[in-house]
Parts: sequence; structure tokens; C-alpha cells
Amino acid sequence: MSESSGLWALFASSFLAATLLPGGSEFVLAAVVGSTPHQYWPALIVATVGNTLGGMSSYLIGRLIPRRENIKGAAWVRRYGSPVLLASWVPIIGDPLCVAAGWLRLNPAFAALWMACGKFARYAVVANIAS
Repeated sequence: MSESSGLWALFASSFLAATLLPGGSEFVLAAVVGSTPHQYWPALIVATVGNTLGGMSSYLIGRLIPRRENIKGAAWVRRYGSPVLLASWVPIIGDPLCVAAGWLRLNPAFAALWMACGKFARYAVVANIAS
């Protein structure tokens, strides 16, 4: 596999892992960084961008849900605002937080920023372990 195809696979894996579909983008990141250590920063950035865009797709889904009754994660997002999206990478709770952020109509720029910070921190830990 070429270096660029490895980064594209990492992007796809990271994007899909942040949606409601299951995925293990950490393993792909570890494989890319482990096999091509000089790709550390590009891989870290690609994984973060892909995972953040995936999270924002969940945010968009939340914007489309009618506002009739509370949805899962809304209480946390209502209480803590955009900074709670630092935890958007956490399995099981991350997706509902992103959907709730969209449902509550949080500022999309702030939502993306907090998501990206949390996702970057998680991927940095994984990349450091793999390198």
C-alpha cells in the first residue's frame, strides 16, 4: 500500500468511526504511524480531520431531528455546552453527544472545535504509543 493510500484509508476509517457505524480507526492510525514513522503528523492530522467531519455528520443528523422530545445526551450538552464535545471520541457516549449538539443547535464552529480538540488528544496518545 502506498503512503497516500494509507492516509486515505485512515481518513475513511476515521470518518466512519465517528458516525453511528462501528469502526476502529485507532488500529489504522497505529498501523500507518508504525509502518511509516515519518508520516506521524500527516496521519495525526488526517485522522483528526476525518473523525471530526464524521462527528459533524452526526451533528447534522441532530439538526434534522424534530424537536418534540428530549434525545439521548441532550441533558449533558445542555448543561455543559460545546466543551462537553471533548468527550465525543468516547465509545457509546460520543455519538449521542454529537447528535444532541446538533439537535440543540449549538454553534457549529464551536462544536467542531471542541470535537477536534478531544479527537486530536485521543489520536495523539495512540500515535505516540504506536511510534
